[in-house]
Amino acid sequence: MTLIQQTSQPEYLIIGHLTTDLLEQGGSKMGGTVTYAGLTALALGNRVSLLTSCSSNVDFSPLAGIDLSVLPSKCTTTYKNISQPQGRVQYMYERAESITAHSIPPEWTNAPLVQLGPIADEIDPQIFTAFPNAFLGITPQGWLRGFDSGGKVRPIDWHYDEALLKRADATVLSLEDLGSDPAKVAFWRSVSKVLVITRNKDGATVYVGNEAHEFHAPFKVLVEDTGAGDVFSACFFHAYAQSRDPFTVAPFAVELAACSVTRKGFASIPTAVEVRSIAAKYGIKVGLND
Repeated sequence: MTLIQQTSQPEYLIIGHLTTDLLEQGGSKMGGTVTYAGLTALALGNRVSLLTSCSSNVDFSPLAGIDLSVLPSKCTTTYKNISQPQGRVQYMYERAESITAHSIPPEWTNAPLVQLGPIADEIDPQIFTAFPNAFLGITPQGWLRGFDSGGKVRPIDWHYDEALLKRADATVLSLEDLGSDPAKVAFWRSVSKVLVITRNKDGATVYVGNEAHEFHAPFKVLVEDTGAGDVFSACFFHAYAQSRDPFTVAPFAVELAACSVTRKGFASIPTAVEVRSIAAKYGIKVGLND
């Protein structure tokens, strides 16, 4: 294990691959659930630690302020999204090393809040056993991706043991992740304590047992929606871990995620002004440092 920087104990630990995203117009940018969600957790005032795997030539400067533990890999997980008339087609060209419970720095197993954010089926689902006392949030998108021989991404169903899903305190998925399939939504409701389905500009629906509540997003002029779901997940997990009332904290996450689509790239991360005003509106505790 190559340790870049480490605190004694994070307040918010996020696990998964950061990515290199190849742009259609040429060039690349850093991406992945862990980057957008990790930076959002940092913006909310948490001490954030990130466990990932990537090659040694990654520039970590966009993640300043986040403590990193990096598993060495010959490559960095690399994606490309290609726009086609029938919709977006996604390819994965390279994949970094897998992450297991053995990858976790011992000091980090006591983190009070843990988010598992796979992007390419890179996390062993049994990793949750290393965090028996943590609030556990999962964004299972990367476990629901299969890849053909050319790297083209195709949707797959959950194919692991359901123990992780039943242990998680909250699960966040997008309607796109489930192909808008009612049967898949029903499955995830059946195995989740709290399930949130994000619906892009239409906000989100929160399911708890037989209850379901919709939360509409305020209108925003769309600039780019990359990372909006990751911003939502970090805001939701942060607030729900405090209150344990998913219905009262969902509007907080919806509103901050809506703000994020008005800017591009990591500029979409909530600003201090947005965090303060929206947190105060919904009575959410944040720990901003000036």
